[in-house]
Amino acid sequence: MRIASVNAWGGALYDELIKWLPDSGANIVCLQEVTRTPGLTGWTRFEDGDCILPQRADLFDDVRIALPHHQATFLASDSGPVHDDKGVRHRQDFGLATFVAEQLPVIGVDSAFVHGQFIDHDAWTITDRPRIALAMRTVDRAAGRSVWVVQVHGLRDPVGKADTPARLRQAERLAELVNRVRSPQDLVVVCGDFNLLPGSETFDVLAEIGLMDLVGAANTRTSHYPKPMRHASYLLVSDLAAVKQFEILTEPEVSDHRALILDI
Repeated sequence: MRIASVNAWGGALYDELIKWLPDSGANIVCLQEVTRTPGLTGWTRFEDGDCILPQRADLFDDVRIALPHHQATFLASDSGPVHDDKGVRHRQDFGLATFVAEQLPVIGVDSAFVHGQFIDHDAWTITDRPRIALAMRTVDRAAGRSVWVVQVHGLRDPVGKADTPARLRQAERLAELVNRVRSPQDLVVVCGDFNLLPGSETFDVLAEIGLMDLVGAANTRTSHYPKPMRHASYLLVSDLAAVKQFEILTEPEVSDHRALILDI
C-alpha cells in the first residue's frame, strides 16, 4: 500500500500536480490546502493581507477527475472570499481532502478540529485560522490488518514555526483523535503540513501515543519556497516494522512543499 501526502498549495502548480497524481501509484492521497467553490471552475485569486496567490476554484473536483478510481472525501476548516478572472467575488471552502483507491474498503471515518472551529471569513486572516484533522480507516489485506491514515494541516503563525501554547494544544487534540479511533491492532499513519520545527514538543506528545516521525530534519520544501526555513511536512507511523520504503520527493515539484511517499 502506498500513501502520498503533500500540501497542494491551492493548486498553484496545477499542471504539474494533476500530471503527477495519477502516476504516483498512491493508493491513498492526502492533500492539504485544498479548495472547493461549488459551481465554479478554473482559477481564482486569493488574498489574506500577507500574500496574493492564484488558486484553483475547485481543486477538490480537479483531483476527483484526475483520480476517477479513488473515493474522495473533503473537509472544510474555514471559508472565505476569492475572485475569479472577471473580478467577481465567490465563497470558497478551504481544507483537506483524502482520496482512497476504490480497491480499498473504507471502514472508518472521523475528524476533529485541532485548532479553533469553522469560520466563514468576511476577509481571510493571516493568524489564528482554524485547523482540522481527517482520519480514514482502510484494510491492508496483504498484511491482514487495518490502517488509519490521519492527515492534518497545522496552525500557521507569521512569527514562525516555534512551539506555542496553541500548537501544544493542537498536538494534544490530534493525539486525542488518534487514541479515540484506533484499536490495538491498527497501524496508524499521521501525515501533513505540520508547520513546525523538527524539535517541536508536538513530536513528544505524539511519541507518547506510540507515533514515530520518519522525516526528522530533512528538507521538505521545493524551489518554489523562497524562505531559508525548510521544515514543514512530516509523516509518523505507529510501527516502524511496517515501513517498506519512505521517500521525500525532490522531483517533480508539484507545490512549494515536497511530497512524502510511504510504502507499507
